[in-house]
Amino acid sequence: MMRRRRAGRAALVAVLLAAGGLLVTSALRDTVTYYRTPGELLGDPDLAGHRVRLGGDVVPGSLRHDGDLVVFRLAEAGHEITVEQRGAPPETFREGTGAVVEGTLSSDGVFRSDHVVVRHGNEYGPSSSPAVPVDAR
Repeated sequence: MMRRRRAGRAALVAVLLAAGGLLVTSALRDTVTYYRTPGELLGDPDLAGHRVRLGGDVVPGSLRHDGDLVVFRLAEAGHEITVEQRGAPPETFREGTGAVVEGTLSSDGVFRSDHVVVRHGNEYGPSSSPAVPVDAR
């Protein structure tokens, strides 16, 4: 009788742990952001026309504004894709910085984006500007 109770408890604990693991995995799946590199996107013709995230560095000298259209190139590991973005990108968006865009690769090879996120490095340090007193009374 004791063995059945222990086995039942062990089975209940296993089911609860599995359910908890599934909940955590499901929650993390929604918070993790994956993106493709230009090489991956160009190398997989099945992705054309599908909504994807594309990440890379904004090529210096490629950024131009034409009304509400912003055109630039994203590069990663020697591959480049021209991106057309409708609307203003974030203020921190600059040439030479990393960016992730969301949209579709059209048949003409231009990535049509409707959302830009600037990638930030994981190294932070103190500002190089001199300290300014908050309250100079």
